Amino acid sequence: MSEGRVQFRSHDDVRSLFGTRDKNLRRLRDVLHIDVVLRGDELHLHGDQAQVALGTKVFAELKSVIERTGNLEDEDLERALGRTLISDPVAAEEVIDVFHKARKIRPMGVGQREYIKAIREHDLVICSGPAGSGKTYLAVAMAVNALRLEQVRKIVLVRPAVEAGERLGFLPGDMLAKVNPFLRPLLDALGDILDFDQVQRYLEKDVIEIIPLAFMRGRTLNSTFMILDEAQNTTVTQMMMFLTRMGHHSKIVVAGDATQTDLPDKVESGLVDAINRLQKVKGIASVELSGEDIVRHPLVRRIVAAYDSDRPERSNSPRQRFDRSAARPPQDPSALNLTEPDHSPEKSSSSDSGTPESGEQVVN
Repeated sequence: MSEGRVQFRSHDDVRSLFGTRDKNLRRLRDVLHIDVVLRGDELHLHGDQAQVALGTKVFAELKSVIERTGNLEDEDLERALGRTLISDPVAAEEVIDVFHKARKIRPMGVGQREYIKAIREHDLVICSGPAGSGKTYLAVAMAVNALRLEQVRKIVLVRPAVEAGERLGFLPGDMLAKVNPFLRPLLDALGDILDFDQVQRYLEKDVIEIIPLAFMRGRTLNSTFMILDEAQNTTVTQMMMFLTRMGHHSKIVVAGDATQTDLPDKVESGLVDAINRLQKVKGIASVELSGEDIVRHPLVRRIVAAYDSDRPERSNSPRQRFDRSAARPPQDPSALNLTEPDHSPEKSSSSDSGTPESGEQVVN
């Protein structure tokens, strides 16, 4: 056990560092894996020697920001942590190597670390969390990692074609054009991890397949990494159909935000039902991310918190989101005669936080 010390000029500076209700302090402790004790205006850091050294460096940088500007913004905190994680030896084993131009992806925070660990250790992982917490991005990165390590032969990315308050009929074009927008976020995640040309080659060779959920019925997929995105918009019947597609040597990751369902009123979410129904089944892991795991633009975390505080019935816990007794038999959209979507990926926009050093990048 090692100890480090950082002296602040006043208690006001310490309060600025800790943040509202100590939110900054909790994040620093979780990411750096150290204990922090305040004695007067001096912080005492306790933990492994390497982690204390990193922590001392981060706290000293944040102290400098506070002394220069008088306060500490979320952007300053995330910038300091991002630089630290790149050189963090403790987190080295958690790096996701996609074997593409030395690009490596790191989980940020305890929740994302648990998520990655669960995917590595289980064949079926169900993840619930708010927008921007890295649910889809990390799952896609793990799928590419498994493909490059020849642990699987194919990646299948799946999304339900459920509109967020709009109607498909009002979208221009035929059914192919109408379904395409629902699959675009998955292409964005792929395009942020691999080059456009590489994604295109994988799609043309059917190594990566991106399809609406309705197309999964009747299939059995062996040696495949399957990801169901926006799982909160599946019905119980659809969820059961998808989970039973798993063949030998395959993995499934189910990701969604139970607080943002676009299903009709009183139709139970398949994501919530699966979490409740499968939580004690051996071999299945359930991970719940929170607002602390949001790693998009710092404003996203504030936006999610503002909406949650204004609507007390909303909860990060999907078990509290729906009334199961009120659910009616779900409608199954698999009967729709949909044509296969056009696989034409586009390069996603760059991260708000900039390009990390050493070819590594932070989840956005």
